[in-house]
Amino acid sequence: MGAWSPFFRFTFSARLGFVFSSQPRYVARWYKFDEVVVSVLVTGATGYIGQALSERLQRDGQTAVLLSRHGRPLPVSGASTQALDLASASVSETLLQGVDTVYHLAGIAHTQAPAAAHDSVNHRATLALAVAAERAGVRTFVFLSSVKAMGTAATATPRQEWEVSPPSDAYGRSKWAAECALRERFAASAMSVIVLRPALVYGAAPKGNLKWLLRAARWGLPAPPVGGARSMVALGDLVDLLVCVPRCGLQGVSTFNVTDGHSYSARESFLILRAALGKPCLGYYWPVWLWRSLAGLLDLLQRQPRGASYDRLFGAERYDNHALLEATGWRPSATLASLAPAMARRADKVGL
Repeated sequence: MGAWSPFFRFTFSARLGFVFSSQPRYVARWYKFDEVVVSVLVTGATGYIGQALSERLQRDGQTAVLLSRHGRPLPVSGASTQALDLASASVSETLLQGVDTVYHLAGIAHTQAPAAAHDSVNHRATLALAVAAERAGVRTFVFLSSVKAMGTAATATPRQEWEVSPPSDAYGRSKWAAECALRERFAASAMSVIVLRPALVYGAAPKGNLKWLLRAARWGLPAPPVGGARSMVALGDLVDLLVCVPRCGLQGVSTFNVTDGHSYSARESFLILRAALGKPCLGYYWPVWLWRSLAGLLDLLQRQPRGASYDRLFGAERYDNHALLEATGWRPSATLASLAPAMARRADKVGL
């Protein structure tokens, strides 16, 4: 993973491969593929992000090889996927023949997995797939990493791509190791490698602590106390970006934080969701100690380390997205407030 030294900032920023050029910009929400048929391969096609991307590619009429762990079809279009478990198998180079872009979204994210499993799938399988893609003549390899690869923030200031610290968990370490391996192996490759680090991804069906905040708002709990702020990005905007980046002319290895440009505290998120549910603010707030206790119960339910949920709710996880905006012309169009009504409608429908 490389040494951590006082000179790391300069060494790392040079290896990120940022592109600040006068090449044409592409606004993602307007972007369409050219008339030429472009073949793409997607791993993790039935995951939260992979499913949204795969359905988008189907709607756009793209030729796509869709891979998933269990080979289940896409739920909306019914498109078939091929079963491939990266923990025990690799992508055949036959599948990569004629492919222009690889979207590598598959990986292990749950905290209960052993560290060795994270390293095998998130790190080593990623590098092996990229090497196979290069041999097959793939032009663009897009790796979905995570802001967790950047480690714990030292301050509440939004961090740029080079502002990293040693990751604190197996997931973050494996993503960071994969990033380092890609930068070292493909710095001079003809294949463009694009590493995207999305912050918390939200959509009509929220995940993680945002889902629990939605439940708390729906159940009528008092709002959280003031504190914390975190970056997020809408699922639809992230999919737009994934569609956009292969056509941005990036060369070498590029690494970008992906956020919608806003920071949301737990209280702000809660009040946005409560307003979308048509519930007024109660005018009082539960103290920190009570929310810490509730977060502790959530840790037990989800078999997480003690304090993990509270840190995600009230910690500072802010990331700067200006390098991405400059290099690609992508502009996020959604905010938590604009998607909160869709979250509320779904919560009422499914009884979240």
